[in-house]
Amino acid sequence: MLVACEFLLEELVKYLETHLIETNSSWLRLRFSHIYKTSFQNNQLQGLQKWCNDIMAKYPDKLFESEDFTSLPENALISLIRRDDLQMEERKIWNYVIKWGIAQNPGLSSDPTSWTNENFLALKATLKNCLPFIRFFQMTNDDIVDIVNPYHQILEKNLWDDILKRFLTPNRQISSIILPPRVILTHKLPSRVTEPFSTVINEMHAAEIASWVDKKAEAYSVINNPYEFKLLLRGSRDGFTRESFWNLCDQQTNTVLIIKVNGTDEILGGYNPTFWDKSKGWISCNDSFIFSMKNGTIQSSILSRVKKPQYAIYCFSGYGPQFGSGGDLYMANNFNQINNCYCQYNSYERAIRNTNCVSYFSVSEYEIFQIQKKG
Repeated sequence: MLVACEFLLEELVKYLETHLIETNSSWLRLRFSHIYKTSFQNNQLQGLQKWCNDIMAKYPDKLFESEDFTSLPENALISLIRRDDLQMEERKIWNYVIKWGIAQNPGLSSDPTSWTNENFLALKATLKNCLPFIRFFQMTNDDIVDIVNPYHQILEKNLWDDILKRFLTPNRQISSIILPPRVILTHKLPSRVTEPFSTVINEMHAAEIASWVDKKAEAYSVINNPYEFKLLLRGSRDGFTRESFWNLCDQQTNTVLIIKVNGTDEILGGYNPTFWDKSKGWISCNDSFIFSMKNGTIQSSILSRVKKPQYAIYCFSGYGPQFGSGGDLYMANNFNQINNCYCQYNSYERAIRNTNCVSYFSVSEYEIFQIQKKG
């Protein structure tokens, strides 16, 4: 196809594009990054460009959060940000465009407060073809003050005056073109006709846990969570005893423990990326963590990563799951009975309950999931 482009065989190029898209879309998806870059390096490949952008518009994080985002060709970036159906908040689009523009000017600091007038002029020249597609008039007042104002010198004076005028006196007429808001789709979760995914956590909780597993700075959204949560055990179904835990979870790897604390809104849990082995004793691990999740009256989640890897996980048939040498998260037996579980701060970075001493509790429900990358 690229050879056909070189020889200006337009009909053959279009035929090959159509053939690839209609009959080999799975092959294209497996090589998406390469296909995306290649298609925008040759303006004859309009069909592939559109095919790629239709995917990117729905899942822009795949591109904007990638390590090589700043090496994106200008025409590829513009083709995305001009779309009405780009599924991203305008403030994020603006931040990414600024990030891309700064990267095109080696030596330019990421802190605009230290810039000279020449620095702003350089960024303005770099982004001159991108700025017309930013929907400034669809941003909030806070966005304008917090993220646009520091860079207002790269905007035309008339545009900046109209932006200020619009938000100070909304009813006053302005001369700048007001682009419509982007059409953000409402994603509906598929209806479940089988056993519920979980009786304790929801899809947003699962996405947050997945982001902790991958050590992401920002949580995955529900639609881009890369992990499946396969239920191995549910207390109300399989029992709240150590025996039921080991019968169903012994030798299982990559598991997430979820606990609903009895009588509170608390959701506690732990991630074991290794395996459970009731005869093993201490299992060393660098990537395990325990947590408390935002829920009901609990206003924020707490993530606590292991700080003593040699005491990350303890396996013994006489107990249930245990994280940490002092029982940072410990379940003894008959977990739904009073005082048979507890937390205390020892082998992990932070306490996951609001206490500095041993904190006993019982569970009203608990679940064990095995997580794996979606196919």
